[in-house]
Amino acid sequence: MEISTSAVRNQRFKLKEKERQATQFLSVMSLLKNGHDWQVHRGATMIDERYQIHEEERQHVCDTYFDEQGRLKQLPSKEKRKIIVLQKLSQLFDFQKNYSERAVNDLLKMKVDDYVTVRRYLIEYGFFRRTKDGATYWRQG
Repeated sequence: MEISTSAVRNQRFKLKEKERQATQFLSVMSLLKNGHDWQVHRGATMIDERYQIHEEERQHVCDTYFDEQGRLKQLPSKEKRKIIVLQKLSQLFDFQKNYSERAVNDLLKMKVDDYVTVRRYLIEYGFFRRTKDGATYWRQG
């Protein structure tokens, strides 16, 4: 076969990456079947080890990133901590209610200085959905 070395190397890399993804998926499914209680919201876009959150860890992150009044001091850079913070902030909103962008902003302003970034993250991480025109928001899960 007249295949270049770089083509073979590229294919090997792609296959190893697919193997890694399949292994992670099977591990997550195994843990879910064996009764491990991960708190994964319905709209989660990618379920992985970031959702392996113990209650002590959740409490530690909340104590670290929220002040006594419940305002967010700083948005964490680590993904797992960010998910914990977003889960807590999403609890400000009801499942059965639709919100305008202004209403979402007003609720987030009570807890966060950079409410625009947090609103975007709530959508990106699947905690919120919105209409294409951005007029209506609702809590996903």
